[in-house]
Parts: sequence; structure tokens; C-alpha cells
Amino acid sequence: MDRRELIQAGTAVASGMILLKPLTAFGYAANSAVRHGLLGCGNRGSSVAESFSKNTVAQVVAIADLFPDNLAAGRGRFDKINAGLGRSAIDEKLLFHGPHAFEQLAASPDVDLIQISTPPFFHVQHLEAAVASGKHVYCEKPVGIDIHQAKHALEIAKRVKSTQSVDVGFQCRNAPPIAAIAERIKAGALGKIAVVAGNYYAPASTEKNRPGASADEYRLRNWLWDRALSGDILVEQNIHIIDLCNWLLGSHPLKAIATGGRNILNHFGDCWDNYQVDFTYPGDVHLSFSSTQFGSDGVFDAGLRLFGANGSATVPYSGPIQITGSQAWAWQDPATGAAGSPSGTGKFAANGAFSDNLAFADRDKERTFIDSITSGSSHNQIAAGVETALSCMLGRMAGLTRREVTWEELLTHGETYQLGMSMEQFG
Repeated sequence: MDRRELIQAGTAVASGMILLKPLTAFGYAANSAVRHGLLGCGNRGSSVAESFSKNTVAQVVAIADLFPDNLAAGRGRFDKINAGLGRSAIDEKLLFHGPHAFEQLAASPDVDLIQISTPPFFHVQHLEAAVASGKHVYCEKPVGIDIHQAKHALEIAKRVKSTQSVDVGFQCRNAPPIAAIAERIKAGALGKIAVVAGNYYAPASTEKNRPGASADEYRLRNWLWDRALSGDILVEQNIHIIDLCNWLLGSHPLKAIATGGRNILNHFGDCWDNYQVDFTYPGDVHLSFSSTQFGSDGVFDAGLRLFGANGSATVPYSGPIQITGSQAWAWQDPATGAAGSPSGTGKFAANGAFSDNLAFADRDKERTFIDSITSGSSHNQIAAGVETALSCMLGRMAGLTRREVTWEELLTHGETYQLGMSMEQFG
């Protein structure tokens, strides 16, 4: 499976897509509420759903979670948010918990949109149920944690109806400063690009501990520490920077070689706490990428630098976004005239609620997605999401095997992960 096949998988439905008037396609006018069902009431899921509520016409009417305590917390949060927005509280019948909550949410006729914010191991399973239900879907990254799941997701992409919109949560592309510099890079402001440097440095995630929890429950609540549940830090968090690189270069990497390990962390889990990866893209363009996830100092720094024949581009999460060289340019906020934060570092936000260059990333991503629903201009981002997930899996496989791995080898002999527990115990 090469890049052409990936793109064909994602556009097979779109090639026959017709644009329908909103009332014809969806049965509601563009200004009416989109009934939003949240699947996964954790930090990130709840933060994104709250942003949808405050920045779009989406209204959280249903929530679902494996654990009753998470569901109760989610209900309290969104009843308060809905009240503040002059909306109704969540109906008792639209509260779902347990291992089949995702199926119950998908089957509900009272929901238009499902937001998938569960641990990554379950994304593709939940995506399949949501797509089969005919609902619109906002799925957090990654779209699959191994090759089997990624290929399954591509099959699901073919079954997305022309009246469904499916988005993948790569909100960084929608951050106004990043979108602005991307437009210039893609137009050739740097000339021929030769080298890219990327990094994602984050502090350690915090432990989620519930008294009396079984070993399996503890593992699920601390899914960020578990490779099968999360995909490891390269696939689960660092994926945002790899996605930006793929997007800016217009391709996925052809091969990778990597090192890294678990040198600092000693708590439960098997995720590495650092990676150093050299990705080779078409045209012998190299991305040198490094990441860390440990420590308690709260320092967070992520971004890209691209070096071309005519100049270089700096694309950080926090700090000045600019191009040097013959087509020099620097981002300035149209509203204030201010450039990005000069600090170059930001405070890590576990829920993704960053400031500085990403301040409006979620808002603008969500508005674009909801507009695709209310306008009838549906789109399907599954294949693009899979391509980026596979790119990260390429680096992970190279690191774990301590040798160079090609894209073709990854697709043929890639790793497969098993959950190793029965979810029915949480019924």
C-alpha cells in the first residue's frame, strides 16, 4: 500500500459526492443545533466537547464513558455548561456507561455527531460503529495504533456516506499562524526544502489512581503509560508534529531509523520516555525528530524548522512564527498586530488547551467541521489520519527494532498489539 493507494482509499467516496442543501441533506437548517454525543469523558474529550459547545452550534446532548464516575463528572460539567448557554440538561436516557456504551450512543436517534475521545486502542472500533450508524464523526488521533487497525480504518473510510463528515483531530493545521505560514511554504517561499528539524518535549503525565481499582482498571485509567492502549508517545502525542511535517512536505516518509528508550520513567507501563528519529521523505528530504516525556518542571516545547534553498521557516507551538530569506515574513495577529510569544516555550496542557500559536486551533478546527455538516459540504479525513498514524508507527518500529525500516516493510510486517483483557468485566 503506497501513498497513492492511501489517498484513493480516502477519496473513493468523495469522487461521487454531490453537495446537497442543508435541509435536504441533514434535516435541519444551518443555524440550528447539531446534537453532539461525547464518547470518553476524560480531560481532552471534555475540553474539546466544551469548545464545540461554546464556539459552534453543536450542543452536547449525550455522553458515554466506560466508568460510572467519569460519566457522573461529565454529566455535571455539561449540565452546567448547557445551563450557562441557555440549553437543556442532558436527558437521563442519553447517559451511557460500560463496555457497550459506544454502541448505545451510536444507536441513539437523538444524536447527530459522535466525538471519539477514548483511549487510542479503541478508536478504530468506535469509528466503525459511529460510521455505520450514519452519524458525523470527530475522531481524535491516532487513527489506529498498529497496522491491522490502520488497514481496517481504510476499509471503514470506503463506507462513509456522502452525507457524513468525518474529521480527525489534527487541530494544529487550523491554528491561524500555522495555516498562514503553511500557505507560504506550500507556495514555494523556501525554495527546495532539504532538511527539517522537529521536536516535542513534554513533562510526564500524571497518575490516575482510584482506590480499589483492579489491575485492568488501573491500566485503562493510565492508558497514556501503556503502549497497546496509547500507541506510545510517538504515535499518541508526537503525532501532531509528524502530521505538520507530512502536510507541509505533501508526503509521508519512505523510511526511518530511530533510537530511544525508557531511561527516566520507572512507573507502571512500557511506553518510552524519549525518541530520536531520522525520517527520510521523497527527494531525500530528512526530518530529524526528537521527543521526551518525563520530568515535573512543566516545561513544554514543540515545533518544526524547515530549511530550504531560499530561506528557513520556524513553526513552533509557542514563539515567533516566521520565514527568513528572500521571501521573509513574520506572523502578526490581525486583531492586535502582535507576533507570537517570544518565549519559545509554553506550559504543557494535558487537555490540549494551549495558548499562544495554538490558542484558536481547536476553535477553528471545530468551526470548519461543523460548517461541513450544516452546509452539506461533507468530507472524509480518515485516509489522511491513517497516513500520519502510519508515519509515526514507522518511527516506532525503527526504534523498537533498532534498525532502518521502510514504509513497505512496515505495511507488510508491522507490529500488532493485543488488548489482553476482557472489557466485559466493566459491564
